[in-house]
Amino acid sequence: MYKDASAENAFLKSLAASGFQVGALAKQLFPDGIDLEGVLPSAALAKTGELLRNDEVTIFEPAFTHGQFLIRCDILIKRGNSLEIIEVKAKSYDSSKPASLGVNGKPSAAYLPYLQDIAFQTYVLRLCFPDAEIRSYLMMPDKARAATLDQMNQLFPIGSDGKRVVPRSEAAGIGFEKSLLSKIPVDQYVETILNEPIRFPGGEGLLPNVAERWAQAYVSGEVIEAPIGSHCASCEFKAEKGSSLSSGFHECWKEANGWSDDDFPEATVLDLWNFRGKERLIQSGKRALSGVTQEDIGYAPLADRLSPSERQWFQINGLPAPHMKRGYFIHESYMSRQMESWRYPLHFIDFETCAPALPFHIGMKPFESVAFQFSHHILESDGKLRHADEFLLARVGQFPNFEFVRALKHALEADDGTVFCWAAHENTILEHIHKQLHSRDDAPADAEELSDFIGRLVKGGDRQMVDLKKIAEEGYFHPATKGGNSIKQVLPAALSSSAYLRERYSKPIYGAQDGIPSKNYDGIAWWQADQDGKPKDPYKILRGLASQISDAGGIAEGGEAAMAYGQLQDPDLRQRQRDAVEASLKRYCELDTLAMAMIAESWIQRSFYIEEFGHAR
Repeated sequence: MYKDASAENAFLKSLAASGFQVGALAKQLFPDGIDLEGVLPSAALAKTGELLRNDEVTIFEPAFTHGQFLIRCDILIKRGNSLEIIEVKAKSYDSSKPASLGVNGKPSAAYLPYLQDIAFQTYVLRLCFPDAEIRSYLMMPDKARAATLDQMNQLFPIGSDGKRVVPRSEAAGIGFEKSLLSKIPVDQYVETILNEPIRFPGGEGLLPNVAERWAQAYVSGEVIEAPIGSHCASCEFKAEKGSSLSSGFHECWKEANGWSDDDFPEATVLDLWNFRGKERLIQSGKRALSGVTQEDIGYAPLADRLSPSERQWFQINGLPAPHMKRGYFIHESYMSRQMESWRYPLHFIDFETCAPALPFHIGMKPFESVAFQFSHHILESDGKLRHADEFLLARVGQFPNFEFVRALKHALEADDGTVFCWAAHENTILEHIHKQLHSRDDAPADAEELSDFIGRLVKGGDRQMVDLKKIAEEGYFHPATKGGNSIKQVLPAALSSSAYLRERYSKPIYGAQDGIPSKNYDGIAWWQADQDGKPKDPYKILRGLASQISDAGGIAEGGEAAMAYGQLQDPDLRQRQRDAVEASLKRYCELDTLAMAMIAESWIQRSFYIEEFGHAR
């Protein structure tokens, strides 16, 4: 139940940055707008009332109150007795597929939270101005439109606080046509939401009624009983174990189950990997993970690989007795089949990409991927490992995707060895670049050659990349992963259980002379014991290295890498800081492919010792 949330936090920060940029762009479309952002509610209420005495006015972040309700609109436009309320969201929208928003006034699930947001604001505005004509809109980046401005993202730089955006002077006068934002009327969805019951944990009701009930409870300090369920997995008020912050999640679950702090189980059914029946279990009274049975999960083992229900059962019940001593489970026949199909030398690749709401490059659409970096390790049949290649192209304004795939081709074309990735991301990015090679006006002269190269690597190609995450899922289980299969879960588990990795990487040979060649490290021991004698997480070691060298980048998560690319696109970034960010990106990406290689090494060496000596080392 308790997990390191750093990856999630980095991703959320990246999303938030896009939201601030889209909000700043939206304001540019209304040059006469008066901005009340940052003004405290009481002062904003007074200023809003004063401004609305004008017959025509546009206000950013105006404030309105009625009874116990207070709203701050993104944009309000007054024209006589007509009011337009616009909610700006950094959510992708495709105007070529308008049905994605909803059909016949029924909101789609993907947009329901945003439509409920604007519906509530509209409701309060109607209470404040019962005689006004009020129209409601969402404004979102439109994936059906391509940037006609180069370096559009750079016109809205994120400040050092990660929030404040000060548009460059060139952003003035962009206009709707070039903005990539679509203003979408949503009155029909607002009416549906206001006139049909909304559902929430523990009940349903008309939005005006439940909003009034919740507002009164908030003002009076009344605690509303919060029924627990599978929705608790996404609770926004969950503090990590040992945190000084209060945890609403734990309060609710302790109250619902009569648990004390000491009673609270180490894991609940919410932690069960890849299981869709959590709500059923909770409603049947099963809350602790240890109380789940094989019948509850539909246990169905497979002969040729680990089934999802087997992984779930290992997570619930622990390892089978024959595997307890070594501390992990490996499906011997499955792993043998996999390894027999591998061709040496083995290649491990990892990409760093970003998909911003506002494109960095002309011709790109909102949320279209930019591939700016890769790392590449090679493992030979004799066990020799080296960091063979890296690529980073983050020069301001230069579209990197075609040079990226050209460099990747050069790195991989010397032999026909097996290429490994972790999860589907690399395949998705290469397929996307394949489309760009056939659709962009600036496609290079070697587009067909690059296209053929991609075709070999992606799904269905004769050199199709092998997904190590899938192999981990179907052939390997370690209790420390808590059922998960992310590389940042599997690597520490492999380090803790592999004698080979401990012997090899506890010495400072990585990047050392006569050691394992590295392009970014100098004599690092990646197997380092913590105070309990267990191996430290290499990604935390990386954080420590960044701190020691005063590395402003300090990158150790994919979301941070995406944000770093945005930093590097700032033309005003000082060279010293640019160098630090680039160095941090290179160290992080190299560790990702080293992690893949180490995990593969742990499996290969185990298989070798079983074959040669009849037991695992």
